[in-house]
Amino acid sequence: MVGYCNRCGTELPPTARYCSSCGAALTAPPEFPGGPGTRLYRPHFGRKLAGVCIGLAQTYGWDIALVRIFTVIGFFFSGGLVAVAYLACWIGMPDEPVALP
Repeated sequence: MVGYCNRCGTELPPTARYCSSCGAALTAPPEFPGGPGTRLYRPHFGRKLAGVCIGLAQTYGWDIALVRIFTVIGFFFSGGLVAVAYLACWIGMPDEPVALP
């Protein structure tokens, strides 16, 4: 994966820590929230109904729009199986922990 300098836009190798053109220090790319250490929960922010779709999307690194589209399509074409699975996830998935200041 190729990286770019935030200041001048020069294309850089992924292992570069400084830009070879302008000398600016490069910041590490942000960690994607999904991955092996991520816990499955229903977040408070971004919910449309119960937060099941966004919780699955964030945990497994999927696009939230596609998860929601496939869920709606599944409601109509699965004979109720997706609706039962959605309800089971709604009941079984914990809410996001509240961060106290």
